Amino acid sequence: MRAISQAVMVFSTVLAMSGVASAETISDAGNAAVRKAEQRGLKAVPSAKLASLLTAPKNTGDVAYTRSWLEAQPNPTGNANWQCLSEALYFEARGETLKGQFAVAEVIMNRVASTRFPDSLCGVINQGTGRKYQCQFTYTCDGNPERINEPNSFVRAGKVARAVMDGRAPKLTNGATHYHTTAVRPNWANVYTRTTSIGVHRFYRHNYRSASN
Repeated sequence: MRAISQAVMVFSTVLAMSGVASAETISDAGNAAVRKAEQRGLKAVPSAKLASLLTAPKNTGDVAYTRSWLEAQPNPTGNANWQCLSEALYFEARGETLKGQFAVAEVIMNRVASTRFPDSLCGVINQGTGRKYQCQFTYTCDGNPERINEPNSFVRAGKVARAVMDGRAPKLTNGATHYHTTAVRPNWANVYTRTTSIGVHRFYRHNYRSASN
């Protein structure tokens, strides 16, 4: 009897272990499928956009919207994207308050983070340039030469661009991807969700929210 009991116990143990192994095998297969799906999703994301999502911001939130703070910042430098953003701020918002300039820069950054727009600053700023009524930023297609006649204003715009690109500025626009001055009211302003007003600009976003904005 003892031998029979021992045999039953061994058989039961083998069955139990077999069940565990099967469950683990199923679990491993499921995890592998999930990993493959995640990898396919990651491969579909442009490398520049993925890098922007994975790169931790520097010194987040140390910006003060005062002339004295801006003047204390070092002379800025950067790559072509920094140059594009600096020029956009100079031509689009140099007459704005400092906070307003940061808000305009944030809109451009929000577009870079959105899948509905190009995935670089220069790409966003120059989108539609050369096509009648298709440019996104008026100065890129108004027919006027893009001359920097106020070098000090350009240096200030460059400092704002540098701070925003480095992730130092707190969010101001609640995910806005569009703006216009109070002097005009484009048709899309009747459709998109208005998020805030800063200086002479009003800010809007599409009637959807994504993980990026």
